[in-house]
Amino acid sequence: MHKGFLNWFIFIALSIIWGSSFILMKEGLKSLSAYQVASLRIVFSGLVLLPTAIKYFRRIPKDKISIIFLSGLFGSLLPAYLFCIAEEGIDSALAGTLNSLTPIFVIIMGALFFQSKTSTNKVMGIILSFTGSLLLLFSKGHMQDNQNLLYISYIVLATIFYGINVNMVHRHLHNIGSLQIAAVALSLNAIPALIVLAATGYFGLPLTEGTVLYSTAASAVLGIMGTAVASIIFYMLVKRAGAVFASMVTYGIPVVANFWGLIYGEEVGWKQFTCLAIILSGVYIANRKTSE
Repeated sequence: MHKGFLNWFIFIALSIIWGSSFILMKEGLKSLSAYQVASLRIVFSGLVLLPTAIKYFRRIPKDKISIIFLSGLFGSLLPAYLFCIAEEGIDSALAGTLNSLTPIFVIIMGALFFQSKTSTNKVMGIILSFTGSLLLLFSKGHMQDNQNLLYISYIVLATIFYGINVNMVHRHLHNIGSLQIAAVALSLNAIPALIVLAATGYFGLPLTEGTVLYSTAASAVLGIMGTAVASIIFYMLVKRAGAVFASMVTYGIPVVANFWGLIYGEEVGWKQFTCLAIILSGVYIANRKTSE
């Protein structure tokens, strides 16, 4: 009972952090390019966790280092760029909703490459939650706006990478601490992110100018909270509750997105809240009889 309660507490915390990340991306994009915002996100997360990475690096088996780097690549670095590029063409609410495709790809990638099995109740829960996400998407009228499918495809690709990462951690890194995985993965991936940041001319910008400073600050918060802190507790959730339930946190993100919509005066009514109820019902069903 205590374990289940803690799993749900982590679930809610991650939903709030990651649900707020999409707005922070938009704030960062006000004065910086998508590549700069994403690079800053990973660089700041890597810097925050660098002391921890140095402490634990030698304790990690050498054959796991490459897997941890790939975990950071698929779970943080590449999705960071893909989401920021996508938000140049679509709004943050739609991006947050499309992120709910992750559990679908966790199952698909697990079946294709990791020989994983999924119980019937988890499949039912995912189908129900995904249906709720689609209804939410239509209820907000985004599909009628003829959004650019190219930008949407970037998010779909990011969720495929998330699916690979979740299975990778669950399968190959279950004996390594969550803090160690996050610290080493993000610190290693901060190196290519720093190279991209320099290549895009960020250090040539008027960094003390108000607008640039604001976007940099938003990117920093995005990196520290939305990547560093969130990655640690996400890896923890994967190992505690299993790959599928951990990926279901993406269904909490539309809840937070609608909450921010209320704050910013966007249209949020009974249709959206009904969809959210369907989404969370699916999460409950998928976790009702955890077999992992």
